[in-house]
Amino acid sequence: MVTGTDKKTFRVVISGYYGFRNSGDEAVLRSILLALAEQGEANGIRIQPVVLSADPAWTSRMYGVEAVRRMHPKDVLNALRASDGLISGGGSLLQDATSAKTIPYYTGIIKLAQWLGKPTFIYSQGIGPVNRRWMDPLIRSSMRKSAYVSVRDAESAELLKRIGVAPGRIEVVPDPVMGLPLPAGAAAGRAQAADDAAAVPVLGVSLRHWRKDGADLGRAADALAELASRRPVRLRFLPFHTPDDAEASKLVMERLSGRLAEGSSAELAASGDDPQQMLLEVSRCDALFGMRLHALIYAANQMVPMLGLSYDPKIDQFLHRLGLTAVGTTEQLDPAAFADSAERLLGDANGWKEKHREAIERLRQQSQQPAQQIAQLLRQTISR
Repeated sequence: MVTGTDKKTFRVVISGYYGFRNSGDEAVLRSILLALAEQGEANGIRIQPVVLSADPAWTSRMYGVEAVRRMHPKDVLNALRASDGLISGGGSLLQDATSAKTIPYYTGIIKLAQWLGKPTFIYSQGIGPVNRRWMDPLIRSSMRKSAYVSVRDAESAELLKRIGVAPGRIEVVPDPVMGLPLPAGAAAGRAQAADDAAAVPVLGVSLRHWRKDGADLGRAADALAELASRRPVRLRFLPFHTPDDAEASKLVMERLSGRLAEGSSAELAASGDDPQQMLLEVSRCDALFGMRLHALIYAANQMVPMLGLSYDPKIDQFLHRLGLTAVGTTEQLDPAAFADSAERLLGDANGWKEKHREAIERLRQQSQQPAQQIAQLLRQTISR
């Protein structure tokens, strides 16, 4: 803890999937940084972040914060020793679907901080799937010894309860990105984009590689072709994770070649590194067809009607919080049913917004809770 002239400054290390230029995870980081700054101010303290990053120089330039190499033990150890605590999250950090190394890495960072006597805070994490039972003790020990535990859905809370974390210690909150604002000065551009798109509606499309045989992308192409054959529509592909998503989008666009009716078109948006610029891209869509979780969260953030394509339980879990179900999965997507649903959204966007406004506003408001709790817990240490 550093003493300033007016406020106490707390150095807090932030651990997550940062520095890989994945728009969703970078949006999580930007949202956490903004929330910590706001809640620190509200509690009369200053929170100075130190981010564990795959690309510290890029992270420092992008966010104006200190960053260190996430895979260099000495850098991590020094950062934790000089800190007043650790935030782990958000995102899907504690799962073993992508790799058996993920849970040991993130719980290892948490345990190292705890061994150094630093308070640890779990920030709106998505827990699971956890298919290897030997991972359970790693998660359980990390959670039990954390000063604050929050998860982004009820299913994550249930998983933690099943492996032995006391229910009373777990707070269910929204994904941090529900609180991410548009970039400064973006409103005028958004209004102009809406005017330009009045004649032909814009359907944002966020796809990713999942099935090795590419059959899921083929089904997505068939569904989009069915919609574009019924009515003019501007398909705007939004790559959230480069270069992978751009490649997936190009594959689908190739399969759409020659299948779009007059007045319909397909285009690939620039990826860019700034998550708020991608949020702006989503805000300019009339509806969104999303496979990436954070594409759907961006859409909810900006009240953009959405259709989710499920490849992972986290997609269904988020949609359920809005009272929605996925339009299909990576195993099954009916082109006619998809086109019917998309036409309804494009034809009555206001009706969709009114129906889901209350749930979305609730998630927006609750997205500040973890930062608020952390700021209050840090502030309490001043008088100890």
